[in-house]
Amino acid sequence: MADLKDLLQSADWKTEKHVPVIECPAKIKKGGILDINVSVGSSIAHPNTTEHHIKSIDLYFLAAGEKFPYHLARFEFIAHGESTQGPNTSTIFSEPKASASFKTEKSGTIMAASYCNIHGIWKSEKEIEVE
Repeated sequence: MADLKDLLQSADWKTEKHVPVIECPAKIKKGGILDINVSVGSSIAHPNTTEHHIKSIDLYFLAAGEKFPYHLARFEFIAHGESTQGPNTSTIFSEPKASASFKTEKSGTIMAASYCNIHGIWKSEKEIEVE
């Protein structure tokens, strides 16, 4: 039986189109709001077709010294060119880009997981320091 952690794939987002890109400041003031942008395909475009697309991105925050992460947000992308006329016949395609905000008084790690309907789950992380 496979272990979930063994199914999570990672790579440098600059060379791999499936890796979620986390954009946010590396430092924030204690109690301040952290604004996060997350996307897939910012350096290398990911296909966005009925047959091959990003279905979702999940954001988590693991505060320093804590055992379990907080699930901050889940973004689902559900329009992929499908229609009653067949695959890729619509002109509506969701783009895998989203924004979220949260407050924290602890430093920690932002984690993102994207799900490609063909290539599985991809992860990335970014350290955040609270001053």
